[in-house]
Amino acid sequence: MEAEFRRATRRAAAPVRGVGLLLISAFGVLGVPDEALPTGLALLGLMLVGAAVDGWTGLSGRFAPLALVFAVLRAVAVCSVQQIGPLDQWALNVVTMTAITVQWEWPPRVAVPVTAVLLAVEVAAVDPGAAGAVVARVVLECSLARLAFVLMRTASRRVDVLRDRRAALERTEALALERHRREREYLALLHDTASATFLLVAVHGRETDPAQVACYAQRDLTVLTGAVGGPTAHDSDVDLTASLLAVVRRSPLEVRTRWHDVPLVPASVALALVRALREALTNVERHAGVGEAELSARGTGRGVLVVLDDAGRGFDPGEVPSLRRGIRGSVVERLAAVGGRALVTSSPGAGTSVRMVWPDG
Repeated sequence: MEAEFRRATRRAAAPVRGVGLLLISAFGVLGVPDEALPTGLALLGLMLVGAAVDGWTGLSGRFAPLALVFAVLRAVAVCSVQQIGPLDQWALNVVTMTAITVQWEWPPRVAVPVTAVLLAVEVAAVDPGAAGAVVARVVLECSLARLAFVLMRTASRRVDVLRDRRAALERTEALALERHRREREYLALLHDTASATFLLVAVHGRETDPAQVACYAQRDLTVLTGAVGGPTAHDSDVDLTASLLAVVRRSPLEVRTRWHDVPLVPASVALALVRALREALTNVERHAGVGEAELSARGTGRGVLVVLDDAGRGFDPGEVPSLRRGIRGSVVERLAAVGGRALVTSSPGAGTSVRMVWPDG
């Protein structure tokens, strides 16, 4: 912001000076008596040439020293002839206008000497009694112009600092959100795999078939190693039907499927739906007491609706302990993380239905 402010001020100062001096000179010529009119018109022509140089400098962003030389020459020319006619006010306005714009265009090491030269030329040309007033006016106006420039530069520098801080905070927040998302996904995967297998063994104890537990453990290991070492999904559109079918084929359940105008979805959405479906099928396999389920997927105009139903023993969602992450972490939060919504409805003896919709609403 500060660099843009400096560049804009530097490029605008010369055109503003050129137009201002041209207007001042046009009004100055109107007050010149007939005997001094040729001199006034010559000065007006010089102002016109100077305005062209100033405009060219502002548009091109180059030749600033040339514009400065022309500015000093114009002021010196008006001051040197102000005794010919009533040009004293014209000369003073030209000097102050030039000195003010120099404060915006150049650093103090250039602006101060140039202002001192202009002031000396003007003081030398005016009556000694008016010299004090001329010096006071020029010094005051140049000081105010420099102060305004410094205040604006300081404000733009402050904006730069605040912008950098905001960008740093946004980066930190984005990293924290991404880290939290990865941690949440890791916990969900851990529940989907090893924790679910441990829970099965803890609940059923000796009734659990060791071969079946070994099969579950092997599958858990495959999922975990694939999640850790596999490629990350880019958010390009993918075929959701094929992704869901891949999960169904790996399930030991007999799953009846129905598809209707299933659209392509972003890869991150497909990944969330796939993992949520895999967790839902695992719950059916291990807790529902049935060997079959029904899966349907259809387009909704804006997105997709995926429903998994089973006719198993069901459960009361209100009695699920808050520490259990199966439904909340592996299904509901997964869909919410990608802008979707999941609803699990069930009751004892009436089966379970898992509805997953994206986008939410």
